[in-house]
Amino acid sequence: MGGQVNEVISQYTFNNLKRSSTAERIVENLITIIKYRNLKKGDKLPPERQLCEMIGVSRPILREALKALQVMNIIDIRQGAGAYIKSLEPEDVVEHLDIVFHLDSSLYHDLYEARRVIEASVAAIAAEKINDEELTLIEENIRQAAADIDNEQAFAERDLELHEVILKAAGNRVIPVFMQSINKLALLIRQKTNAMPNIRKNTIKDHKAIFRALKNHDPQESAAAMERHIRNVERAFFYERTEVKQ
Repeated sequence: MGGQVNEVISQYTFNNLKRSSTAERIVENLITIIKYRNLKKGDKLPPERQLCEMIGVSRPILREALKALQVMNIIDIRQGAGAYIKSLEPEDVVEHLDIVFHLDSSLYHDLYEARRVIEASVAAIAAEKINDEELTLIEENIRQAAADIDNEQAFAERDLELHEVILKAAGNRVIPVFMQSINKLALLIRQKTNAMPNIRKNTIKDHKAIFRALKNHDPQESAAAMERHIRNVERAFFYERTEVKQ
């Protein structure tokens, strides 16, 4: 079994790996080992000598990468005993989301699903409570986002602001607690999607549809418009990621 795993790992990521690889690249390779060996919390990583042979790097470079994983709270290096998996839970390594998603790309789908469920409901609640001032804020937000469509950072800020206005308009004091966790996990995806011009353009259209439904105080259509928006972004994101890989 171990030999087969090593062969898969070798074919998957270590071809043409040079000894001059950076610690960052080695971290990615170590994550691949964790993934393909299906290591869990408390499991021990292979010995340093074996890792060096598998990856093709020197011990100093390997140790630098191991220290990086320790800082990320993924492994625990025990003096004289080796390195052990400490945690692979998203909430425990939320500041290092690239690692989490590399371990399990299905987390992307889970996040979008969570957003559709919660934010569609939030939009429905907001439709019944939203006031003229909040509607004006959303309308102005869309106008500014359209003006900033070629500015990734500014557009991302407008995107977050719009969803925050809708959340505030819903007037529920508990939902923001859930959204805070989701938004932390979704931050990485938002950074990626807002970097895609096509998604930015379609987001403006979707936000306008959400605004019209909210202005009409139509809970059902507001929920549907929000659900369509998040699903549109998800589809475009995975389509463009697939296109890039090909």
